[in-house]
Amino acid sequence: MIGPLLRRDLVQFFPFTGSGAALPLLFFLAVAMLYPFAVGPDANLLARTGGGVVWIAALLAAILPLDRLVARDIELGVFDQLRLRGMAEEIVMAVRLLAHWLSFGPPLILATFPAAALLNLEGEALRLLLLGLLAGTPGLAAIGLIIASVTASLRAGAALSGLLLIPLALPILIFGAGALARNDFASIGFTGAISLGLIALAPFASGAAIRASREG
Repeated sequence: MIGPLLRRDLVQFFPFTGSGAALPLLFFLAVAMLYPFAVGPDANLLARTGGGVVWIAALLAAILPLDRLVARDIELGVFDQLRLRGMAEEIVMAVRLLAHWLSFGPPLILATFPAAALLNLEGEALRLLLLGLLAGTPGLAAIGLIIASVTASLRAGAALSGLLLIPLALPILIFGAGALARNDFASIGFTGAISLGLIALAPFASGAAIRASREG
């Protein structure tokens, strides 16, 4: 049952397959393309600030898929049907978290290569940026899933979810971008540790939110 569920979620979330699924990736690339036009062609300035811009673009891109992570399946009764088939909400949300990250994280990391070329990021800076995104995007996906589950039953849930994600994701942004500023691999370790904690928390928090929306 987990395999078909994962395939369903991947089809729904993966770029260029689901409705609006490519928007985070296109937004990320658009920011990387427009930033050099805003600050000018100074290669040194782009190299100094480009990594932070990529992190901010990744954080903002993580907001875009939140409205379709959970709300539509609550309306269609998908979680109720899965519960009747004996699947606990925590398992369902763990699978959804994996599908969400696979559809969001790796494409974003791959898109970092053309973005880095535009922002004059290369060598050690590019390696730190890629490692930071690899460590931090699972945490962004976990925060997004928790927020989407909590706000799914609210009238202004889509707008509220974006407002909630930014402050909650700040620790990941601080350590991830800080690794570039200080050339520090320890910051990437902190980013990964935060992500691991969020990954462990997300299925339980999201599952509880789904049950609460059903009972409410």
